[in-house]
Amino acid sequence: MNILNIKNMIWNFFKKIATLNFSIFILLLISIFSMLGSFIEQNQTIFYYQTYYPVINNKFLFLNWKLIMNLGLDHLYQTWWFNLIVIIFAFSLIICTFSTQLPSLRNARRWKFIHSKYPVKLNNSLIFSSNLLNHSSVNMIYSLMYCNFYVFHKKKYIYAYKGILGRIAPIFVHFSMIIILLGTVCSLFYGFVTQEMIPNGEVFHLKNIVNAGSYSSLPKNLVGHVDNFFINYNIDNSIKQFFSEISFFDQKGEFFINKVISVNSPLNFKGITFYQTDWEINALRFKLGHNVCIQKKLVKIDIGNKIFWICSLPISFNKNIIFIIVNLKNQILIYDMNGSFINNIDINKKFYINKIPIKVIDIMTSTGLQIKIDPGVFVVYLGFFILMSSSLISYISYSQIWVNITSSIFNLTGSTNRAILFFEEDIGQISQIYSEYTFIKSQKLILKQNSCDILRK
Repeated sequence: MNILNIKNMIWNFFKKIATLNFSIFILLLISIFSMLGSFIEQNQTIFYYQTYYPVINNKFLFLNWKLIMNLGLDHLYQTWWFNLIVIIFAFSLIICTFSTQLPSLRNARRWKFIHSKYPVKLNNSLIFSSNLLNHSSVNMIYSLMYCNFYVFHKKKYIYAYKGILGRIAPIFVHFSMIIILLGTVCSLFYGFVTQEMIPNGEVFHLKNIVNAGSYSSLPKNLVGHVDNFFINYNIDNSIKQFFSEISFFDQKGEFFINKVISVNSPLNFKGITFYQTDWEINALRFKLGHNVCIQKKLVKIDIGNKIFWICSLPISFNKNIIFIIVNLKNQILIYDMNGSFINNIDINKKFYINKIPIKVIDIMTSTGLQIKIDPGVFVVYLGFFILMSSSLISYISYSQIWVNITSSIFNLTGSTNRAILFFEEDIGQISQIYSEYTFIKSQKLILKQNSCDILRK
């Protein structure tokens, strides 16, 4: 008896989990926490949260950095409680699919004849009865098949249906959501994201990890090289697009691939995607005299919503000259310490200060790359494709018709799960075709037979 009670409790628990209301509630929780994760910046330092979410004078009411850190809202999608909610939602969908959707599909494919002599009232049903003579099962079957119904006939009973895809589609809606969740979990545990700021012409490895799954691994036998970085400008000197030409080798120096990437044109190589995300102007490289090379770091400043890069080069004990870069296309501007314009120069153009030849050899730039492995992205896209397709297909009406025909009794009952107006049109068309072939033609046949009898007499 105790075992039976335990089984009943477990069964009741599963039935509650599989209900539509429970699934909607869990989905609502996931949506709320996902929006919260979009609102709160993820994977930042504790100093960042202390700055923007202070305990005192907090403009977000109860949301402060202590609460964020304690609940794990700084990495919400990796927290155990969020993953538990996702697992419960997937569990609910699986139980609902196998306990409700699949049995209902099997029931929908079953031949269901109604043996009652009287019309049966169903939800969204239409009933038609007639006591006229000369009813025909063959004509009714033809009328149903003409309207694209699948027809089953047994003695004086007829069962027909159409739109079975409308009953199958909700099952695929459930499966697609499960596939999306599996893809998300796969990305969570096996994906990683790194960000690198790489000087032009330098070799780089994947090491600056921003986010990594528990079971992810960095590709070890991969070396990258930034061959070139350049920027295209519009007529008004605003940036149109920036590009990085990168090459990849193995640790033995064997060449793999070379490609120019941009913001909207990433490189996908061996399941790794390389995105162009940022850039920097770092320094100027000078050649003083004939054999002395130095580098001076550039400082980025914003003046009147315009960006400039500035560095100074000492030319005497208490005297400097200032180099200003507006962009990578125009000439470099030279000013003295009083702000007086001295000259504008091109790269590798020699000029003289105190009779010393000086040349700007290079403007040293860096390209910002985001490197990402996301093995679950294909699974998620597949899930969304199935979800959208099955959601559209689910709007197909599933209609059923039961007919009971004898020589003097005709009962037709029809039911549909949606689009009752279209179903009424189907019933009207079926009735029209059936009447045409059963009554009108039979009357013509009777008239023809009577005329033949009159002629014989």
